[in-house]
Amino acid sequence: MHQYVERTSNMVITEELFGDRIVNFLYSRAREHAPRLFEMATGAGTSSLLGFCNFDLPLSAKLLGNRRFLIRCGVDLAECVEKTQYFDTPRKIFERQIRYWECRPMEDDNHAVVSPADARMLAGSLSRGSSLFLKGKFFEYEELLGPNKEKWRSTFMDGDYAIFRLTPDKYHYNHMPVTGRVMDFYEISGKYHSCNPTAVVEMVTPYSKNKRVVTIIQTDVPGGTNIGLVAMIEVVALMIGEVIQRYSENGYEFPVKVAPGMFLRKGQPKSLYRPGSSTDVLFFQKNRVEFAEDIIHHMQRRDVISRFSLGFASPLAEIDVALRSVVACKKEM
Repeated sequence: MHQYVERTSNMVITEELFGDRIVNFLYSRAREHAPRLFEMATGAGTSSLLGFCNFDLPLSAKLLGNRRFLIRCGVDLAECVEKTQYFDTPRKIFERQIRYWECRPMEDDNHAVVSPADARMLAGSLSRGSSLFLKGKFFEYEELLGPNKEKWRSTFMDGDYAIFRLTPDKYHYNHMPVTGRVMDFYEISGKYHSCNPTAVVEMVTPYSKNKRVVTIIQTDVPGGTNIGLVAMIEVVALMIGEVIQRYSENGYEFPVKVAPGMFLRKGQPKSLYRPGSSTDVLFFQKNRVEFAEDIIHHMQRRDVISRFSLGFASPLAEIDVALRSVVACKKEM
């Protein structure tokens, strides 16, 4: 069993993990006893094939009209930009665009950090002196930011981080968590490990093994969020071939690729994951942000059965957060 806390209601919800049996087999048996099978399963070719079989085959009219199917996927077509008739494949459903300006309102607080996605969130610290310090299982810090990136590794050393796990049912656009100017942007090749909690605990540091995109944002600029440098790392996973950069200033109109020098505004669409599960990781410089009190409280709840708690041998519950909702704010010095 794996549970999380729903932020808006404070309720504990049991998650139906997508492909859980397959993931458990791959990461607890195949990885140890059939390494070649494991390597093949987490490679680009297999991931692409699984993605096609799961998301590109047409839906029948009966299935599309099945209300229970849509509810189970967590899809509210009333939020979508397109009409219902448009959604004739699972891929179109999972790559849907929503009227986020209406259904994901954002607080007017220039110094707030907002969630980049509809996701299940955890917060942590790279500093051993912090109560949020977690011994590395999610990622290997030196490896996550990529080779030959000592400048950025030293920048975020002993800082704080937030992890946002997007499940297959979620809206798959990432939005900007802060406002600022892009200082660096690069891609890192890698594997396609699952982001299922079991895979994270069994594999150890999968986020720094997977293919990923890194964006470094300077927020200490005129009109910026003013919390220092922020790293946004978009991690692809099983059945996701890529993350496509589609930054838009107005709705989803005239999307452009992210590049150094661009000024990006908080809450606006930044990129799109291909369907499946995926993860966003945010890094903040030391002593620049404070996470929301309710998020820290829920993370430490002992009434939540979390696979992360078992993996870390201490209470560690995820919180389901809405896109563009406040998750942290500027720390007053």
